[in-house]
Amino acid sequence: MSAADLLLVGLAAILGGAVNALAGGGTLITFPMLTAVGVPVVTANITNTVALCPGYLGATFAQMKELKGRWSLLYVLLPVSLLGGVGGGILLLHTNDSVFRGIVPYLILMAVGLLAFQDRTRAWVMKRSQGRQSAAIAKAWQVLPLIPAAVYGGYFGAGVSIIVLAVLGLSIEESFTHLNALKQAVSFSINIAAAAFFVFTGKVVWSAAIVMAVCALLGGFIGGRLSGWIKPLILRRAVIAVGVIVAAIYLVR
Repeated sequence: MSAADLLLVGLAAILGGAVNALAGGGTLITFPMLTAVGVPVVTANITNTVALCPGYLGATFAQMKELKGRWSLLYVLLPVSLLGGVGGGILLLHTNDSVFRGIVPYLILMAVGLLAFQDRTRAWVMKRSQGRQSAAIAKAWQVLPLIPAAVYGGYFGAGVSIIVLAVLGLSIEESFTHLNALKQAVSFSINIAAAAFFVFTGKVVWSAAIVMAVCALLGGFIGGRLSGWIKPLILRRAVIAVGVIVAAIYLVR
């Protein structure tokens, strides 16, 4: 990649990291930029997945204290998340560029829809987590809904955190604070499993991945500082508008 290309993907990663810190949906900025500078869509998706790992890791460590006392639950969820992430990665590698390019606009629109209904999803999870009986839910019910979410995360990843939060709220009896912490750990596991698998495929554009990882961390820091100045709802609407435009461009192509 040229210096100009790396500058563009780096700027997109800064913006994407800031957006993730403020409202979520940064992938809707970073992935299209990779394809805009000429990276094939499957390779762009793989590179984007690898570049996002530090952000997921940081979010998980930030909520580590909320995970205390829930390791027995994580022992059930994390293996499913890891296997699902790898499964999604394998599925992606068996999708050629032309097919994936045809699917991408619908995946982006799905992510946009999830982002648009993020607050409603959060409210639904919070409502379910209140006033329920403490009877344990069967292990199968904890695991089965997570499988398709994990596979989706390994395959594309945009909006996966919202999907995981909704799935966990459906199948696990916890407060929203603890569900959110579990969501971070599960999302990181999905991402790191897919990324670790992709590392050995030879399809990662490492120059872009390294620049994006560093810039996304910087963007996350900037987003955190701007959190008191920019309303997340306004930013989320802007990201949704960008996502719709990007999806329309892919559809026209």
